[in-house]
Amino acid sequence: MEWIEWFGEHFIGLFNAGGEQFMGLFTSIVPTLVVLLTFTYAMIKFIGDERVTKGIQFASKYTVLRYTLMPILSILLLTNPMAYTFGRFVKEEQKPAFFDSLVSFLHPVTSLFPYANAGELFVYLGIANGIAQAGYSMSELAVRYFLVGVLIIFIRGIITEQISKYLKRRMEKSIVEG
Repeated sequence: MEWIEWFGEHFIGLFNAGGEQFMGLFTSIVPTLVVLLTFTYAMIKFIGDERVTKGIQFASKYTVLRYTLMPILSILLLTNPMAYTFGRFVKEEQKPAFFDSLVSFLHPVTSLFPYANAGELFVYLGIANGIAQAGYSMSELAVRYFLVGVLIIFIRGIITEQISKYLKRRMEKSIVEG
């Protein structure tokens, strides 16, 4: 009988602890996320949807912009998972590389813009907590995490685009020889 009481007490305790954690997030990070998201959508409205669209289409023409600026803007403006819709601005053969760049940036973006991919915030916060406990600056970590992320998405975009081109040529060759 005692183990049933213990289980009942600790079972509800688990949910109480989860509720306390939720309220902690709701009074700390959630308001910040809402304000950041509101600011982002307000900027799009001020600039204008058509201008934003034209700017993105212009950026998709250039490799550097396609695998740096476009993934960053798509995540910041649309957040995860809507950010994938920016893929409509790139050519069909560039979509795998754009998607790779975008997906690779979902963790680093949380260091400076937690609203962009709040579901993955635990990764950055886990790292940041260890850095803070070691006595280092969390803001310095955030900037470095973000900048390294930009470098990585650029490299991955270029490599994935080259792999896609190679596979496309190989497939076309096998169809012709077929």
